[in-house]
Amino acid sequence: MHMKHESYPAALLELVAIANDAVRQVPPLFPLASSVAVNPFLGHQDESFAVTAARLERVAGTRITPDRSVWAQKLRTGELLDADLVEARTAIDTPFDIPSLEDLKAALGAEPAPMAALPTVAELATEVSGVDWSGLIEERIGAWAASHFDQGQALWQPARTGGAFSAWRDFASRDLTLEIHGLKGFGAFVAGTNRSQWRAIGRACETLGVTPGSAGTAFHRWLITLGGWAQYARYLLWQAELAGQTETTTTELLAIRLVFEEALFNQYRDQISARWVETIAQHEAPITPTRDLAIDAIWQDATERAQQRKLSEALTAHHPRKTEGRPLVQAAFCIDVRSEVFRRALEAQGAGIETIGFAGFFGLASAHKAAGSDVTELRGPVLLNPNVTSTAAEDQHADLKRRYTARAKRAWGRFKLAAVSSFAFVEATGPVYAGKLLRDAMGPKNGTGRIDPAPQLDPSIDLATRVDMAKSILTAMSLTDNFAPIVMLTGHGADVTNNPHESALQCGACGGHAGDVSARLLAGLLNDGAVRDRLRAAGIDIPTDTLFLPALHHTTTDEVTLFDQDTGKGAQAEEIQNLKGWLQSAGRLARAERADRLPRATKSDDIARRAVDWAELRPEWGLAGCRAFIAAPRNRTDGVGLAGRSFLHSYDWRADEGFGVLELIITAPVVVASWISLQYYGSTVAPKLFGGGNKLLHNVVGGIGVVEGNGGSLRPGLPWQSVHDGENLQHEPLRLSVIIEAPIEAMNGILERHSGVKALFDNRWLHLIAMDDNGDLAWRYHRDLEWAPMTSSAEEPQTIAAE
Repeated sequence: MHMKHESYPAALLELVAIANDAVRQVPPLFPLASSVAVNPFLGHQDESFAVTAARLERVAGTRITPDRSVWAQKLRTGELLDADLVEARTAIDTPFDIPSLEDLKAALGAEPAPMAALPTVAELATEVSGVDWSGLIEERIGAWAASHFDQGQALWQPARTGGAFSAWRDFASRDLTLEIHGLKGFGAFVAGTNRSQWRAIGRACETLGVTPGSAGTAFHRWLITLGGWAQYARYLLWQAELAGQTETTTTELLAIRLVFEEALFNQYRDQISARWVETIAQHEAPITPTRDLAIDAIWQDATERAQQRKLSEALTAHHPRKTEGRPLVQAAFCIDVRSEVFRRALEAQGAGIETIGFAGFFGLASAHKAAGSDVTELRGPVLLNPNVTSTAAEDQHADLKRRYTARAKRAWGRFKLAAVSSFAFVEATGPVYAGKLLRDAMGPKNGTGRIDPAPQLDPSIDLATRVDMAKSILTAMSLTDNFAPIVMLTGHGADVTNNPHESALQCGACGGHAGDVSARLLAGLLNDGAVRDRLRAAGIDIPTDTLFLPALHHTTTDEVTLFDQDTGKGAQAEEIQNLKGWLQSAGRLARAERADRLPRATKSDDIARRAVDWAELRPEWGLAGCRAFIAAPRNRTDGVGLAGRSFLHSYDWRADEGFGVLELIITAPVVVASWISLQYYGSTVAPKLFGGGNKLLHNVVGGIGVVEGNGGSLRPGLPWQSVHDGENLQHEPLRLSVIIEAPIEAMNGILERHSGVKALFDNRWLHLIAMDDNGDLAWRYHRDLEWAPMTSSAEEPQTIAAE
């Protein structure tokens, strides 16, 4: 918390602390260039699902469960059983009697009354004046913020010195829009506010009667009205804290919003004062779930248990392939649910093909500079700081040629946008662009454009460090012996056209970029003879004929690019040729399976065309449908058709001495998967609050996000077309079921050491299930390190004593 060098009264300091807490109730919104899934409930993991439902009812007027008619339909079809409801009843904590089975079923007869957030001053002023003050405030903040936060899309940049609040004061004191609509003297009022956002917040709270007891949800309510602008500011804070710094833009936006409230309150005080006093009293009341919210939480939990039951039956009934001896190929894919379909298709090509699941950055979170660029990209999880640096360097002539091409493209883009040329440009070049649009729409491009040279790790990383990195990564992949002649390291990326949310279809573990850089870096590391010699001495003997081959799985087309140019001429030429044939056949199988889900895709050949169609709203489904995370040996899931709905992480606890790999899985990939799962969940059940709106109405603002229409707030989350096919949801809102084959004593030890991760499971944002030595789902985590056997819902949860 940066408070400058001045003293503040104790009452203000208390409000400052509450404001900083409220800011953390807001999830970050990453810019479009590196968009990654974010858990919209990120600030609520320390409270239960039902309490968060009550909180969001108060501050956003939003429900966070599906309509009850959805559950009624599942009950009618037998997808959801009474036994699931009975189990779910025992898992909820409520301040009143737990509803009976009869009560739960009776509740399906009627939807709860529509929710309404507690009103803001602007909403109360709108009621008495007939002027849409809330809409005007959103529009004017959006007009200023689009310029203030612009990352280079606009040709003219405003002054940004002094921070957001200072810049807004300069803008708003000259903006006559609100005065024209009847807010008298607003410009002078803004000019008269204190330049410190903290003192502006303090004075507004004094005027509005906001007490420390009411400030928590009142501040949260105002932040909600700022939409994606508050979330983008929260991203700036997230990035600063990763670097060990701090940042105040989110609280400065809160101060801006409070200045509007204070001005409106001063003008309409006599008409709204009584209502506002009631509102403050409601903000002071404890957040307690209603009986309806408790009933909804039980039904949601029961639906998830029903899906776990179906998954358990599928895993129990499967028949894994029998493989003996050395495999022909080992193919490592990202744990992403889209990889599950392709892995299954590739394994169907022969018993000698094994696949491995591992987070797609392959353990190398790189600060990377692409060829011909000085921009550093984070090719790793946004939860982590980079652990290596890398570059894709080429000779000076090629580098200059690449830079000149990029510079010309940027100059052409700026010419198109310039005031003196924009109208004439459309008239003069319209026919040319019509031809380009037709070419883009009629057929796929060959390849993915010019491929960068092989990326190189920072040469200052010494050999001992490289060996340690290689050993740690191979151990985490459960790949330490019986190496195949070819080990394919497969990142993933998406080729799409005219899609502002393109990076959301890339690899989340690679920071919203494709996974090619990480795969190529790891292959280079593991093909290094000096590294292999040291690994052999450390107990990992990689045969001399094993080649680590980097690749990229294009999730929109199910084609795979092999970077065999990185590995030297002639290396394993026959094996690579065989692999290419298997990959082509697997691609056809995967496309045929995916075509069934995609609207208007009549055959698998349509898939490639959709990827480059500039008018296609659904080139692929991304991670829609994700519902389970399974960390176990591949033979537990081999042969099971999981329909592209499960994250699959290879893990053998018997080879994990000290359970360091298990700790890494639970604290990193599981958390990333939870962000993805809960973003899809939030965008589905609360699209107005957490969703990205309608793609057809999107306009990119500042290069950082989209607005729906021509202004207003940024839209966070996923567009509706990413979760809905026009008739039905393609993502069923279910909290993620995390299934791990490991001793529960080991998992308890990890949860004890990581309170934030433990809170996710304790408060039921995720389910945790232990798989036993037979591959059965045997134990369910309850809370506070207590587990209950899956086979008997009637038994009380019991603590599993550590051996």
